[in-house]
Amino acid sequence: MTDLAHHGLNMHPLRESLYEELHSRPFQQIQAPARVTHLAVLCPESERAQQFRHLQALCELFEAPVPEQDSSCFQQDFGALRVRRETHMEFVAYTFIQLEESNPAAPDSDAPFTRPALSLLPPGWLDQLHGTVVGAFHIAFKYSELDAEQLLPQAKLNFEGMRLIGSSPQQGDALIWTSFRLHSDGFGRFLVYDRGMTPSQLGRLMQRLLEIETYRLLMLLGIPLARSIGPDLTVMDGGLADITQRLAGNSNLDEAVILAELTAMAARVEDFRARSTFRFSATRAYHELVLKRLEELNEDEVSGHLTLTEFVTRRVTPAVRTCETVDRRLEDLSRRIDRVSDMMRTRVELAIQGQNRALLASMDRRSRIQLLMQHTVEGLSVAAISYYSVGLLKHIITAAYDAGVPVDKDLAVGVSVPLVLFSVWFVTRRIHKHFHELAREERSVESQRAKGEKAEK
Repeated sequence: MTDLAHHGLNMHPLRESLYEELHSRPFQQIQAPARVTHLAVLCPESERAQQFRHLQALCELFEAPVPEQDSSCFQQDFGALRVRRETHMEFVAYTFIQLEESNPAAPDSDAPFTRPALSLLPPGWLDQLHGTVVGAFHIAFKYSELDAEQLLPQAKLNFEGMRLIGSSPQQGDALIWTSFRLHSDGFGRFLVYDRGMTPSQLGRLMQRLLEIETYRLLMLLGIPLARSIGPDLTVMDGGLADITQRLAGNSNLDEAVILAELTAMAARVEDFRARSTFRFSATRAYHELVLKRLEELNEDEVSGHLTLTEFVTRRVTPAVRTCETVDRRLEDLSRRIDRVSDMMRTRVELAIQGQNRALLASMDRRSRIQLLMQHTVEGLSVAAISYYSVGLLKHIITAAYDAGVPVDKDLAVGVSVPLVLFSVWFVTRRIHKHFHELAREERSVESQRAKGEKAEK
C-alpha cells in the first residue's frame, strides 16, 4: 500500500483528529443483567481541572492506569464496575455500570434498584465530586421472554407505586418502564427488559435513554428563568405603552426624565437578554436532541400506557414554547424601546434646533445693536482723532511761526481742520471696508463648504 506522505502531499494538521472525532464517544456493549447509574454534573471551566484530578484519584484507588490528559470521553473497567466520563459544553456526564454476570456478590435481580452501581465506588469518593448534579438516575437491565402483561406487575414493584410510562422499542425486542419522577433515594429510574437484543443493540438503547433523560432535564433549566422574567416584561411593556401614549398626546414633557426611564428600561432588557440568551438557545438545542433520540427508539405502545415519546413531547413542548415566547418578547420589547428612544431623540433634536434658532436670532439683534453703537463710536472717534490731530498741527504751525516762517497761525489752523477731518474719516472708512470684505469672503467660503457637505450626504 502506498503511503500518502511519500507523495509529498501537504496534510492538514487536523486531518487525523477529524477522523477520530467520529469515534470519540463510541457506543458501549452491555449484556443483561446489568445496573447503570448516570450523573449529569454542571461544571464550569474553572472546576474542570479539579474534576479531572478527582477522576485520576479514582483510578489510583482502584490501582488502575491513570489518564494523563483530560479527553472528551474516558472509559475504563475496574473489575465488576465500568466507569465512563464524557465532557460536554456545560456539563460532565458520569456513567457507572455494574455488570452483574461478572459480580457473583450481586444482589437479587428481583430488586434491581436496591444496590446500584454506585455501591461499588470507593467510600467517600463520590462525595468529593466537583460541580452541581442536575441529572441522577438508575437504569436496570433484566432479561426476560415474558410479554408486557406478565411483566407489568413485577415492574410496578420497583417504582414505589408511581404511575408508569412504558413502551416497546426496537420492534418489541425490549420493554422500557419509567415514571419520570424522583424516588425515595433521590434518583430517577428506568427498568429495561431485554427480550433478545445483542450487546451492541442494548448499548445503543442505553445511550439513547441516557441522552433523553439528561437532555430533558437540561432543557427544562430554562423554564424557571422564563417564568421569573415574564412578570417583569409585562410591567415594562405597560410602562413603555404609557410613555408612548404620553408622547403622542402631550407636547409639554420633560424629555430628560423620559429618556432616563427609557435608558433604565433598556438596561433591564439587556440584562435579561444577557442572562437568558445562552439558556434559551440551549433549551432549543436540547429539545431537538430529545426529539431525535425519541424518534430513534421506534416505540410501540404497551398495555395502554403512554409511550416515552407521547409523555415527553406532551409535557416538554409547552415548556419550550414558553422559553421561545419570552425570548421573542425580549426581542420585541428591545426593538420597541429603540423606536421610542429614536422618537425622543428626534424630539430633543428639534427642540435644540428651535433653541439654536432663537439664540441665533437674539445674537443677530445684538450684533445689529452693536454695529449701530460701533458706528456712533466711530463718529465720535473721528472727532476725537481730528481734535488731537489739529492740536498737534497747531503746535507745529506755532513752532514754525516762532522760527520766522511767514504764516498766519489762525488761518493755517482753521484751514487744517476740514483737511484733518476728511483725512481721518477717509482712512477709517478704508480700514472698515477692508475688514468687511474679509468677513464677506469668509462667509462665502463657509456657505460653499456647507453646500458641498449637503451634496455629499
